[in-house]
Amino acid sequence: MPRGNPASKLAITVDPAVHAAAVAAATEQGVSLSSWMTSAARQALLRRDGLRAVAEWEAEHGSFSNDELRWARERIAAAMLGSPQSQPA
Repeated sequence: MPRGNPASKLAITVDPAVHAAAVAAATEQGVSLSSWMTSAARQALLRRDGLRAVAEWEAEHGSFSNDELRWARERIAAAMLGSPQSQPA
C-alpha cells in the first residue's frame, strides 16, 4: 500500500474450516492471507454489483430467455478456458 493510502485493519471471526482453506489457498498462490482475503472480498463485491446490474436490466427489459442464459453460461465457460464465443442467436 502506498504511504498516502494506508491499509485498514479488520478483525474478523471465521469458521475454522474456512480459515484453514483460506490459509491453504493463500499459501498455494504465494500471497499473504491478508492479500488473499482482500482479493476474495473484491471478487465478492464485483459479483454483487454484477447481480444488481442484471436485476436492474431485467426489471427494465424483462427476464433473460433460456437461449440468452445458455449463451452467457457458454461464454463464461469459454472465457475461463480462454477461447472466444459468438454472439447469441
